[in-house]
Amino acid sequence: MHSKLSRAELKEIIENPDAFLPRKERPSEAAASPVQPAPVEAWPTMNEKAYHGPAGDAVRAIEPHTESDRVAILIQYLAATGNIMGRAPHYRVEGTRHHPNLFVALVGETSKARKGTSWDRVSSIFALVDNTWLTERVKSGLSSGEGLINEVRDAINKWDAKNHVDVEIDAGVTDKRLFVIEPEFASVLAVAERPGNTLSPVVRKAWDGGILSTMTRNSPLKATGSHISLVGHITVDELRARLTRTEAANGYANRYLYPLVKRSRTLPFGGDALDDGSLNELAERSRAAIEEASRIGSVGWTTEAARIWEEVYGSLSAGRPGLLGAVTSRAEAQCVRLALIYTLLDGKTNIEVPHINAALAVWEYCEASAAYIFGASLGDPVADEILRALRHAGAEGLTRSAIRDLLGRNQTSDRIGAALALLMTNGKARAEVRQTAGRPAEVWFAT
Repeated sequence: MHSKLSRAELKEIIENPDAFLPRKERPSEAAASPVQPAPVEAWPTMNEKAYHGPAGDAVRAIEPHTESDRVAILIQYLAATGNIMGRAPHYRVEGTRHHPNLFVALVGETSKARKGTSWDRVSSIFALVDNTWLTERVKSGLSSGEGLINEVRDAINKWDAKNHVDVEIDAGVTDKRLFVIEPEFASVLAVAERPGNTLSPVVRKAWDGGILSTMTRNSPLKATGSHISLVGHITVDELRARLTRTEAANGYANRYLYPLVKRSRTLPFGGDALDDGSLNELAERSRAAIEEASRIGSVGWTTEAARIWEEVYGSLSAGRPGLLGAVTSRAEAQCVRLALIYTLLDGKTNIEVPHINAALAVWEYCEASAAYIFGASLGDPVADEILRALRHAGAEGLTRSAIRDLLGRNQTSDRIGAALALLMTNGKARAEVRQTAGRPAEVWFAT
């Protein structure tokens, strides 16, 4: 049984995976010094080990010619290649298959983060790799679960009672790959919140790779064998405001990666397009990897990579409190999918040390981004507002009456009590009773 690793130890594994191999198997060169985790408030830095293989080469080729964040280029490249590869290659965990499909929400300032520009750069490569995929299987405009299923639907037959035969009334969609790009991801979250909307449960099932259908009497839509990836663009404020506690609790939120992105440099006249030679070279490498991936089924581990995975697994699977814990609770699955894509891009059938190391680096960046975005938030708007007020009050604290006034007396005593109980349960606040000239007062403090 392995003990749970600290975050510093997990960081060290990403920086120096050889340190966790048996001594006789370590390279002779000295191990790198571990890097201490950055404070939650700091903008995260992507470890260079994430820029491995064709994905890293694409970033290095594009980066000098764009204002886009190299993180945005990298992760959208990984998501796009993972979708084009389809669902044939997979990694099996007991009875569950993980396919190379990712859900990503790029988080940054509105136009200044250059999120859309980064996708334009990535898509220019895939226009040469598979232009049919780019023009026919890349869509936007998510509004309902039924709409999503329709894009990957099976053929629909109707019973002809007169001739006693099934008649095909809809040929369905042959290519089950679908890459959804949503420049206004806040609107997707808003739609998912609406009562009766089926988008959230269908999207969750799409990430899992299961059969998509809705339990509506008049809808015969069903999709089997679909392979759906999703990339959304959103600002920090929109994400904080739109991601509700319900979506965090039901597993919708933790199926996404949340990398922070920002403008990397200022180019007053815009960046230059890649020359045809460089673009064709990137496209050819990507095409070769994708074609090879279509012939690969189940992916396993090399002995060295498996040892690293065994060491980090406990730390990745450990729960964390609050909204941050809710949105990062699929760490193991996200890392496996990332490692799978890196492995396939190298044309390998087993996850090797560079692949798991790259995946852990991407995950660490996304986890640190989530900490930056959500921080100590619990995902309960009333509790989070009270916590902000308690922190502002400092050592003076706030009485129940003051808290009620702060909320504009728009919340019931029961609702405030539930929010305070949530804060206390998560170690965010404490209460004490103070004697006054009248009745004793219950005073609350941020911990």
